[in-house]
Amino acid sequence: MTPAQLVRELTSRGETIATCESLTAGLVAATLADVPGASAVLRGGLVTYATELKAHFIDCSVEHLEEQGVVSEATACEMATAAGQECGSTWALGLTGVAGPDLQEGHAPGTVCIGLWHESGFVESETVTGLPGERNEIRSGAVTAALSLLGSSLESFSPNREQSD
Repeated sequence: MTPAQLVRELTSRGETIATCESLTAGLVAATLADVPGASAVLRGGLVTYATELKAHFIDCSVEHLEEQGVVSEATACEMATAAGQECGSTWALGLTGVAGPDLQEGHAPGTVCIGLWHESGFVESETVTGLPGERNEIRSGAVTAALSLLGSSLESFSPNREQSD
């Protein structure tokens, strides 16, 4: 789904979205906000670029983050959950990863972990590797991947039925 389609779908469902972003530094929220009518669905976005700010926001220690990995699906899910709960949204996305040019925790530039949270408690995550290009191209690719995950979940998720793996 395009950003405009996501905004229309969320609006038609009466649902909202929030973000907690690291490597994308607010680009997911900004991409949605570019769509006319986004104010009906975009609750807010948080940029937690620094590790200690991530730890503070998701209410854990820096040591905990370093143990599980700042660049991990677990951290992305914790970021999404915190954003959704803090912003009072139906859905939330959390993104962490490596825009480059250097490795982080042994992860190459172009590695992105995305967490998706729904107020029902449903959580999904994915890791994207090998996003090509320089920093801004990687960040743009991360936005596309995150919005794609949201779109596919909107197409398949019904909060009134049990989810199967």
